[in-house]
Amino acid sequence: MKIDKIDEPLDDIGDAFISANTNTPMRKDAFEKSDAEKIELIHEDVKNILTTLGLDLTDDSLKGTPNRVAKMFVKEIFGGLNPKLKPKASTFENKYKYGEMLVEKNITLYSTCEHHLLPIVGKAHVGYISNGTVIGLSKMNRIVDFYAKRPQVQERLTMQIVKELQEALGTEDVACVIDAKHLCVNSRGIRDVDSSTVTSEYGGKFKDAETRRDFLDYINLETNFN
Repeated sequence: MKIDKIDEPLDDIGDAFISANTNTPMRKDAFEKSDAEKIELIHEDVKNILTTLGLDLTDDSLKGTPNRVAKMFVKEIFGGLNPKLKPKASTFENKYKYGEMLVEKNITLYSTCEHHLLPIVGKAHVGYISNGTVIGLSKMNRIVDFYAKRPQVQERLTMQIVKELQEALGTEDVACVIDAKHLCVNSRGIRDVDSSTVTSEYGGKFKDAETRRDFLDYINLETNFN
C-alpha cells in the first residue's frame, strides 16, 4: 500500500505541539503513517480487543465496529493530533479601539482522558484583552476544539488553549477556565456522577486579582477560589 507522506517537514508540522505551553507527548515518527494506514492498523487492534473479550464479530451489530472505532479515533475524537487540522487563527486590527476584556463563554468541550480513554465533557470559558489585535469569535471555539481532540489531561488542555491564543493575539492577557465532567470518575472507579473538575490558566493582566474577578463574574463562576 502506498503511504501518503506529509508534505511539510516534521520539524515544521510539529509546531502544533512544540508551541504548546505543556507539550502533548508525541513520538518523533507520529506523522509518518497516513490516516488510511493508521485506520487499517487500529482496525485490527480493536478487532483483537473485542475478540479477546469474547464477542462474536460475525454478528451484524458488531462486524463493523472495529472499522467504525478506527475511523472515529483518527478522523474525529483524536483529530487534534494532526497538525494539518490546526485552525488558522484569523486576527484583525482593533480599529474600534475596544479596550475591555472580551469573553467567549460556554464553549462546548468534548475531549478524552488519556488515562482511561473515556470522555471529558464540559464547558470552556475564554477571555482576552486586546493590545491592538482581535480574533474572530469562531476561531476561539475552533482552538478549544482542536486541542480538546486529543488524549488529554484537563490541566494541559487549559494551558494549551491560553498559549495558542497568546501567540495568535500577540499578548499575554489571555485567560481560560474549564469546568468538565470526567467519565473516568463519573462512570467507573468511585462513580461520583455529580463531581466536575475546574481548571484555570491566567496570563498577563488576568493575574491581577481584580481583573480575574471581573472575568469570573463574566462567566458567572464563584470568585472564592482565586
